[in-house]
Amino acid sequence: MSNRLQGKVVAITGGNQGIGLGIAQRFVQEGAAVSICYLSDKPGTEKVVEGLRANGAKAIAVQADVSKLADGQRFVEETARQLGEIDVLINNAGVEKRAEFWEVTEADYDFVLNVNLKGLFFITQAFVKHQMKAKAGGKIINLSSVHEELPFPHFATYCASKGGVKMLTRDLSIELAPLGITINSIAPGAIETPINKALLNDPVKLKALLENIPLKRLGEPSDVASVAVFLASDESSYITGTTIFVDGGLLWNYQEQ
Repeated sequence: MSNRLQGKVVAITGGNQGIGLGIAQRFVQEGAAVSICYLSDKPGTEKVVEGLRANGAKAIAVQADVSKLADGQRFVEETARQLGEIDVLINNAGVEKRAEFWEVTEADYDFVLNVNLKGLFFITQAFVKHQMKAKAGGKIINLSSVHEELPFPHFATYCASKGGVKMLTRDLSIELAPLGITINSIAPGAIETPINKALLNDPVKLKALLENIPLKRLGEPSDVASVAVFLASDESSYITGTTIFVDGGLLWNYQEQ
């Protein structure tokens, strides 16, 4: 690896599995010190942190429910206290809940929006306040989804949350620029992660999905991590307010039958 992130301190929400873990693993290989937060699986997360530290890297885990403002603030503060000033915030934590639109309950709505949009909004605010106090710039990377653009029937709450992330990223790129803080989103398509377990075990559904992906394969967490490294590095310093799609061509696919 090239050590492109040598000396950088990176906070990753929900970095104990799936895409977030893939990013954390790649970032420590690139020389970063990494802080991840987890909701409830302390033993599992401790094993993850041990793995991240395997080759002498710095890594910590903090218990935090990102949908709670105080927890998000504490995650930012603990990261800085234990690892030093933060350079990059990665808003990776996300949830989804399938339901017909007319059956979505207020609890379903709150569950998804509180993590995916409200939580992201206020943990970003905590990071920005921290950077202002430290008189430091920084980078924010949001894990959005192709569904900030692509309809996803039966997942109205998820689509609403990711559409909000898209516009928030664009809006904050203007507001945070004078502070030397950039903000961008990565929008993954179908990635092989625990959240897609049911799909991966259903050959019929999987075949139908692959037929819609021009590159004819699912993405890996490493495909997303490579883009995250670029956005966290100095190489992306003139990029802000944009979304990079990592989807094998899924979003813009159109085929004549």
